[in-house]
Amino acid sequence: MVENFRNCAERIGTVVIGKDLQVRQCLTCLLAGGHLLIEDVPGVGKTTLAQAIALSLGLPFRRIQFTSDLLPSDVLGVSVYERSTGQFDFHPGPIFTEVLLADEVNRASPKTQSALLEAMEENQVSVDGMTRPLPQPFFVIATQNPLHQIGTFPLPESQLDRFLMCISLGFPDHASERALLAGESRREVLKALAPAARASDLLQAQARVRQVYCSGALLDYVQALLAYSRVSGEFLEGLSPRAGLALLGAARAWAWLDKRDHVIPEDVQNVLPAVAGHRLRAATRDGGRALHGQELAGLLLRSVAIP
Repeated sequence: MVENFRNCAERIGTVVIGKDLQVRQCLTCLLAGGHLLIEDVPGVGKTTLAQAIALSLGLPFRRIQFTSDLLPSDVLGVSVYERSTGQFDFHPGPIFTEVLLADEVNRASPKTQSALLEAMEENQVSVDGMTRPLPQPFFVIATQNPLHQIGTFPLPESQLDRFLMCISLGFPDHASERALLAGESRREVLKALAPAARASDLLQAQARVRQVYCSGALLDYVQALLAYSRVSGEFLEGLSPRAGLALLGAARAWAWLDKRDHVIPEDVQNVLPAVAGHRLRAATRDGGRALHGQELAGLLLRSVAIP
């Protein structure tokens, strides 16, 4: 079972070149049953990565381009009156899929962004007084542009907290960029990408990830990290209980990909920057410069010793 997902990572790596860490983070997030936020400048492969993940797992994939005039009904769906039956029929929106790419999510208004909240938390949507379940598995990959770019709206903390992990791709290194420039179009490579797993494999793997053992000492370490973020005064707001559960879930998935049936502190340290970085804000400035989320996560790791 683990080999299927390692094969997925290898196949995704043929499309998104030189980003092995980010590919593993994506699979970790998916195996932990969470949603992924990718923050970066346009043109570094965010959309391509999302498509490659869906194709490598054989999952249906739909994309929504978020814009300032996008409405919640464009995401969730709408009820339309049918004259022939005299009733309103619900027409599902693009959110009814296994893998949803919310592209440039922070270009939509806060009202439209909030349309994702119930779906991401409870795997269902409520429209016209009726609750409709979403397919399983259900995985949101959202991309956002840096907030200094024109036409962006900051995501509220309540929505940021729904994303289990937040990563950044960054520019490729010299060798990877040369391979991109000299190779085939990424679209052509995507067309040739064959799935290495199925939806049923993913559901089974997620169940096995939840069974990965966390010792009492490991839970002490996670609680110490949470407590420090809340009482140290270094952070404007501490990590929530949801963040603690996300950290454990991601650490379990990371350990499972390493073929271990138990979590070690290094697993927690490997996933914490992506899990906690977008949830932390500095209470003070370091020499007049606001620390980035990844830097804050590093500060948290350095401040809490392993029991």
